Amino acid sequence: MSKVKVAIIGSGNIGTDLMIKLKRSEILELTAVIGIDPESEGLKHAKESGYLAIDTGLQGFLENHLELADIFFDATSAKSHVRHAKMLKKAGKKVIDMTPAARGPFVVPAVNMGKNIETENINLITCGGQATIPMVHAINRVSPVEYAEIVATISSRSAGPGTRANIDEFIVTTTQGIEQVGGAKKGKAIIILNPAEPPIMMRDTVYALVEDGKMDEATITESIREMEKTVQSYVPGYRLRTIPIFEGNKVTISLEVEGAGDYLPKYSGNLDIMTAAGIKIAEEFAKNQLAKLTV
Repeated sequence: MSKVKVAIIGSGNIGTDLMIKLKRSEILELTAVIGIDPESEGLKHAKESGYLAIDTGLQGFLENHLELADIFFDATSAKSHVRHAKMLKKAGKKVIDMTPAARGPFVVPAVNMGKNIETENINLITCGGQATIPMVHAINRVSPVEYAEIVATISSRSAGPGTRANIDEFIVTTTQGIEQVGGAKKGKAIIILNPAEPPIMMRDTVYALVEDGKMDEATITESIREMEKTVQSYVPGYRLRTIPIFEGNKVTISLEVEGAGDYLPKYSGNLDIMTAAGIKIAEEFAKNQLAKLTV
């Protein structure tokens, strides 16, 4: 099968995990990892794996190796992506934004991937958004959600410098995603970095208030279970911790995300759900691109 060439911008935790996962893709070919620190572990790993390792940033890559990638993963920071988005648009390249910069439409593979297949800049919202927005949508598609609040709890150990630098953007972008993709009339997002030892697994709680008179427990539960399976198709460690809890017009959902353990340990589900979602979207981009070439 023909493969589509991709590159990773950012050599931190997310970039390195992407590097490992991309080795298993049947349709994506990683060619380069782009960073700014020549001593970073990610760039060292890239060199050892036989990939082109660029330590002069995206500009250095675009000036000298433009033909080596059609799709880019931006695993840097929200502020950096604002600059990268302009550069990649000018170069005519597609980019999957792993930061909460929100320069392109919000996409959750389980909810709205098909609607954005031609888009040049896709935003993956946040790890908390990727975990919880599918459940808000699952409720809303059968019973209108008036208000949805999510609490994302991750191990402090799994939060790298990029995650910590983006805390404010995390809250704003996730809240917007709850409303725009999840369908809630009003949303709220909270993130907790838990310093517990041993490290805890990623856990998320969704609270949703359904429109008065529209609560249908059996139908909502069925929709939630279907969504769990859909997300598991690309994030195997994603699961409900308990059955949905119903109290009046409130639905409470408890989730857990176990990572694949490709780079960081399995408690880092927050890392895994982002990289798995990014690759899922990139593969759909690639299938669409290859299909056009065969017409």
